[in-house]
Amino acid sequence: MYTSVADQTTDQLGGPLSVLVRQKRDHVKLNALIERLRGTTGEDQAGVLLDIYRLVFPHAFAEESVLWPVMRRVLPDGGELTLEVEREHQEVNELVTKLEGLDDGSPERADVLGRLTEVLDDDVRDEEDALFPRLQARVSRRELQVLGVLWELVRRVAPTRAHPVVARRPPGNVVAALPLSVLDRGRDAVDLAILSAPGNLVPVLHRVSSALAKASHAVELLPIMRTGEDPSTRSVAGTPPFPWGTAVLAIAAAGLIGAEALRAVRRNG
Repeated sequence: MYTSVADQTTDQLGGPLSVLVRQKRDHVKLNALIERLRGTTGEDQAGVLLDIYRLVFPHAFAEESVLWPVMRRVLPDGGELTLEVEREHQEVNELVTKLEGLDDGSPERADVLGRLTEVLDDDVRDEEDALFPRLQARVSRRELQVLGVLWELVRRVAPTRAHPVVARRPPGNVVAALPLSVLDRGRDAVDLAILSAPGNLVPVLHRVSSALAKASHAVELLPIMRTGEDPSTRSVAGTPPFPWGTAVLAIAAAGLIGAEALRAVRRNG
């Protein structure tokens, strides 16, 4: 019988450096953010969602890149266990992508948000109650600490937005990390600025954010970004040609609009 990670102390989980302690800490933060999300609308909701994305997507990316390969190696049923969580991660990516395409007043929005929080809750429970206790039983305290350091390093440079087309497994997700992280974190900075920007700057910043989103979507369609995954987590069938024109135009547009935004900031400063 395994004890849930949620019911163990820091020392029992391997000490402060342990990957299990780091995971549990992020899960506590996520639960608090989900509570804050309930009942919010407009800019308040956008701000909380941005905090959730910046927590959840790097967290999951680091799991898929660092932890799940180890679990598939050390657990007899590790492949089946990690695949179930990968499917949950894929659904989160698809739900967030759908949510970003809905207006604030859309009747679908509440249902999508409800399903998103439900899947996130299920993911936490599956990991803390089933996956991580099994991993804990098969690796040493020292190995948990090494995994914790590796997981943290990957988390700090991982993409921060939904990318349902990118593989949930190496090598696709590893190759995608750097270009998508740069684009995502630039978009995060712009979206945070939107929440407090003067009214005349908001349309400009929205155009910058949209251009960065289009650029990242174009990049994630590179065939190599989808290699290595299980077919059940594949978002797009077939191999569409990479839209080089869209990528170049989107990146160029982001640069031009960003320059316009900087000039506007100076004028308002």
